[in-house]
Amino acid sequence: MKNSYHFVTHWRFRGRREVVYDIVSDPLEYPRWWSTVYLHVEELVHGAEDGLGRRLRLHTKGWLPYELRWEALTTEVLRPRRVAIRAFGDFEGRGIWTFEQQGDFVNVTFDWEVTAEKPLLKHLSFMFQPLFSANHRWAMEQGRRGLEKEIGRREGTGA
Repeated sequence: MKNSYHFVTHWRFRGRREVVYDIVSDPLEYPRWWSTVYLHVEELVHGAEDGLGRRLRLHTKGWLPYELRWEALTTEVLRPRRVAIRAFGDFEGRGIWTFEQQGDFVNVTFDWEVTAEKPLLKHLSFMFQPLFSANHRWAMEQGRRGLEKEIGRREGTGA
């Protein structure tokens, strides 16, 4: 389908996997450290102690002039190795975060496979898919920068 997207993003940070996992697995904090993309995140269902079954409502944007409203349901939690979500709303699909410690570094992978359901994206993807893909890459770069700073803040390194 022309309105389907599959992105795999790789990040590498100096730090401890548990710290990086804890930051990424708490989307309620995204508007603080990933504010260029995450405008608002609201918890709808708390879920289990480990976050399984947690449901969130998200309001996001990129550098293109449109906003997205969607929900995320946490479907898998393997702290500190992996967390997965199911997306509903302007996006339909799934996202999987994985975290691997390699010496003093943490390798983070985000595998995002979604179908754009927002009418603008759904009906114009055939023509603007490269632009929408670039918008996603920009959003993820904002996340990488914000996460690097947040790791530094939590680890006391001031990165």
